[in-house]
Amino acid sequence: MNVTIKRVLYFPITKIIIGIVVCFSLFVVIQNFVLKPLFYSIIQDKSIADPIIHCLSLIVLLVSYYYLFRFYDKRKITELSIKYLLKEMFGGFILGFSTISLSIFILYLLGFYQAISITTAHYSIKFFTVLMFAALVEDLFHRGLIVRVCENWLGTHLTLVIAMLIELQHIYNPNSNLFSFLNYLIWGFTMAMMFIYTKRIWLPYFFHIGWNFSQPFYGSNLTGLNDMGSIIQSKFNGPELLTGGAVGIEDSIFTASFLLLIGIIFYYRAKREGKIVKSKLFKR
Repeated sequence: MNVTIKRVLYFPITKIIIGIVVCFSLFVVIQNFVLKPLFYSIIQDKSIADPIIHCLSLIVLLVSYYYLFRFYDKRKITELSIKYLLKEMFGGFILGFSTISLSIFILYLLGFYQAISITTAHYSIKFFTVLMFAALVEDLFHRGLIVRVCENWLGTHLTLVIAMLIELQHIYNPNSNLFSFLNYLIWGFTMAMMFIYTKRIWLPYFFHIGWNFSQPFYGSNLTGLNDMGSIIQSKFNGPELLTGGAVGIEDSIFTASFLLLIGIIFYYRAKREGKIVKSKLFKR
């Protein structure tokens, strides 16, 4: 292979572009031209068919990523290693769910949160599988691909800046405001640190699922969306800075503070264990 072509092909930014384009394109093609036609023809009820399609799409995305980078990088795909999967799955989900729960508990003590009733009638498995798949797309590409490649290239600290800036794409979510801007930066930092500490996507991924599930569970909007269902019908009544307002409880100053604290803890644990990578740009 020509040296120039090889340098371009294996340049970090090229890797990121190829990874996103190939994996996402394959997912779109298979979902829209294979999975949907197949399952919609077999199962008439979309509330049953869609969760199956979402789960299979999730597998397609993981498999395409795995084999693309096995071929591309000729390495073990450690970011998808399942060695500690159960630990990171349950630990991540519980941590994400508990972070939101703690904010809800504080609001309850302050009289700003009231649970009215509990029912699953307003929540479906379809909502949950949508959250699962959306979280995977973000965590696989943002953490497993961009953070991984950039950390090996630019080092941990510059990568953290990039990871934070990437999350500003969420600023276009409904009802986002100035505080949301800060919150997205914190989210990018903490989620990147979970990946940097474990070098696997599972901890941030399952934290993300617990985080996303807990908000409609408590009757909160989810990143400004009010159509993601609910399990606890509730009422938020208090300052927007504390309740998160129309964005949802994730935009509360309490939640943002807990999220930042989690990120700082992972940073110092990574630093203590020698997992902070120095930039190759400054090495001779």
